Amino acid sequence: MQTDLEQFLEHLRSERQLSPRTLEAYRHDLTGLRDYLHEQGVSDWSMVDTEYLRRFVARRHEQGLSGRSLQRALSSVRSLYRYLIRERRCRHNPALDLRAPKSPRKLPRALDADLTARLLNESDDDDWLAIRDHAMLELFYSSGLRLAELAGLDVHELDLTAGEVRVLGKGNKTRIVPVGRHAREALQRWLKVRLLVDSPDQPLFVGKQGRRLTTRAIQLRVRQRGVQQIGQHLHPHMLRHSFASHILESSGDLRAVQELLGHADISTTQIYTHLDFQHLAQVYDQSHPRARKSADKPGAPKNRDES
Repeated sequence: MQTDLEQFLEHLRSERQLSPRTLEAYRHDLTGLRDYLHEQGVSDWSMVDTEYLRRFVARRHEQGLSGRSLQRALSSVRSLYRYLIRERRCRHNPALDLRAPKSPRKLPRALDADLTARLLNESDDDDWLAIRDHAMLELFYSSGLRLAELAGLDVHELDLTAGEVRVLGKGNKTRIVPVGRHAREALQRWLKVRLLVDSPDQPLFVGKQGRRLTTRAIQLRVRQRGVQQIGQHLHPHMLRHSFASHILESSGDLRAVQELLGHADISTTQIYTHLDFQHLAQVYDQSHPRARKSADKPGAPKNRDES
């Protein structure tokens, strides 16, 4: 089994050219399964059936492995068996229809309005880095951008006159989102001091060497500003989540928030903004005239004793 495993990993390395980190994840997942199978007296991959895998998943789940990690492990097993079938070492893929248990989706906390105001409070600091970082924070919160979207922005994609920015989102889908007044002012201030960059794409946010900021560099700057301004670690996605939550709280327009965030499916927006079916049903019961019980209608007796 170890020989088959090593040959499969070499196949991933040479033919699929996966990164070292991804290869290590495959090795970790499949080595764990191999060790479990050895405990069960299984000496060949062809001996494994769905029940073995189901028990393996159950054990790892009891050990605290998340549903997402288990799903990744099963994906590794399916890939291994596709390879073994191609090499005619196995005739079946026991992981084909097996699914991992779902884990509750964890969402970043949203900042409340007061904390957001403190975070974005503009100082009189004329430091180049402070001006740039303030502009990044304002744009994150004003337009609900993803980290990669902000990092990939070029100067020509920003139209401060129209108050909008063109964003390349997931799946190479382009959307245009508004840029609020405070963000426009912060960006105008930034563009006045931004280094001239000898690059055809003209990245919007650059470092002192004139190179485009990486996503990691942006994360670190956002975290540092969070500690300085509000005394807590901050991640760009928390600003995106705050943007969505605050817009939804004020407008109640789920479709508009979906468009602004660039979600292909509105169910993603529902989860993202803490709206679940139970909440929607409660709103319906409280607001729809035909959903109210007779006792809730104006003028109707609440119970027999009051009639």
